[in-house]
Amino acid sequence: MTHQPIRAVLWDFGGVILSSPFEAFNRYEADRGLPQDIIRTVNAQNPDSNAWALLERNDVTPTEFDALFAAESESLGHRIPGADVLALLSGDVRPAMVRALDMVKEAGFLMACLTNNVVVVSPEPTPRQAEVADIMHKFHHVVESSKVGCRKPEPRFYEIACELLEVQPTECVFLDDLGINLKTAAAMGMRTIKVGDPTIALKELSGHLGLQF
Repeated sequence: MTHQPIRAVLWDFGGVILSSPFEAFNRYEADRGLPQDIIRTVNAQNPDSNAWALLERNDVTPTEFDALFAAESESLGHRIPGADVLALLSGDVRPAMVRALDMVKEAGFLMACLTNNVVVVSPEPTPRQAEVADIMHKFHHVVESSKVGCRKPEPRFYEIACELLEVQPTECVFLDDLGINLKTAAAMGMRTIKVGDPTIALKELSGHLGLQF
C-alpha cells in the first residue's frame, strides 16, 4: 500500500491527550488487593459485546453498566462495581500534547479526535468538563463512539473520521495508546504511533510531519 503525503492527524483522547486511565485502574486494584490489571482483563473478555463495548456504543445506561460489569468481573472471581470503574476514567491533561495540537493545526493539517467514550450527564458543566471541551474545540471533527454507534477498532469508526475530513486513510497518521486500535488503522493504510511516553510519541510525530515539538 502506497502512502500519500500526510494531510490529517487523528488523535485518541484518553491515554494520548490525557494520561492513561490504566494508571488509575492499577491504583484502584492495588488499594483493594485485587490482581493487577483485573479491570483490563474483564474488558478483554468478549470485547465486542461486553459491558464496556455496550456502554461505549451507548447501548446501555451507566446504571446498567454498573450491574453488568459487576457480574462480568464476579465471573472472573472479583466483583467490581461498574460505577467504580467509571469514576476512574478522568486522566490528567498532558500540556505537551495540547501544545502539539495547536502546532499541528497552525501548520495546516486537518485534525480529528477518535474517542471511545461514554455519555456523561451532569446538571451543570464541571471545570473538568469545560477544560475537556476547550481541547475538543481544537479539532476539526470529533468522532465519539457513544454518538456514532460503533467504536475502535471497528473499521467503520475510522472510515467516518476520514469521510468527515475528506481524506483517504493513506493520508493520515493516527496516535493511540492501544495496539489493537492501531492495528486496524494500519491495515487501512494509516501511519500509526503507539503512545506510551508522550515525549517519544511526539518525536515520532515530528518525523512524520516535519514539525519540531
